[in-house]
Amino acid sequence: MSAFDDLIAIVARLRGEDGCPWDRAQTTSSMRPYLLEETYEVLHAIDRGDDAELAKELGDLLFQGVMLSRMAEERGAFDIGDVLRGIADKMVERHPHVFDEGHAVQGDEGEVRSWEARKAAERPDDHSALDGVPETLPALLRAHRISEKASGAGFDWSEVAGVRAKVDEELRELDQAIAEQDDQKVGEEFGDLLFTLVNLGRFLPVGAEEALRAATAKFETRFRALERALAADARSVYHTDPDTLESYWAAVKEDTCS
Repeated sequence: MSAFDDLIAIVARLRGEDGCPWDRAQTTSSMRPYLLEETYEVLHAIDRGDDAELAKELGDLLFQGVMLSRMAEERGAFDIGDVLRGIADKMVERHPHVFDEGHAVQGDEGEVRSWEARKAAERPDDHSALDGVPETLPALLRAHRISEKASGAGFDWSEVAGVRAKVDEELRELDQAIAEQDDQKVGEEFGDLLFTLVNLGRFLPVGAEEALRAATAKFETRFRALERALAADARSVYHTDPDTLESYWAAVKEDTCS
């Protein structure tokens, strides 16, 4: 037996009559938070560049997939074999430039368009080019995927300069809404600005979700360093005036950039 077969057998035993009470009690709905948590732990391992941790977290994520497939098998819906055959067949069908010797390679942009067209052909006649992006995705990631799908359908800027000009336009509209003290319009324009920045990231290319995660981590590192620097001088961030905080912050930035 392969290691994968071993895992399938282990999950079947955990879900069996003499298995683990906790595993037997789980449902597809109860597994949702664990699936999400394991996904983020995989991303964290990738961000850290920790291969040993990545291998461990990928195992945890794979376990979620096998568990969910076992639950489906128990209710007669499908089994893990159906899952594997389905994804294998889909990948072959969507990559004729790899698996079909008679297919002419169209270049990166052409293949992306062909990929979206092949996916569209699999959907019902009333489908939208934007279908298939889960509403549960983090907002920045969902914005990226929605705009990516629109681009795949041919609706996009032709170059980065056009997106950059749109950022300036959205900033002006946000400034106008702030000046008018229209809270609803401020929220709308701020959202438009964020969405446009996500699109700018596609052209750079920079994933907005990853970029914001990195920027947040950088801020956190610097802020904790600020707190340590203040503590070394018997100060607290809560009881230090803004000008002094700014001078400490400038010193921390210089240290962390060196």
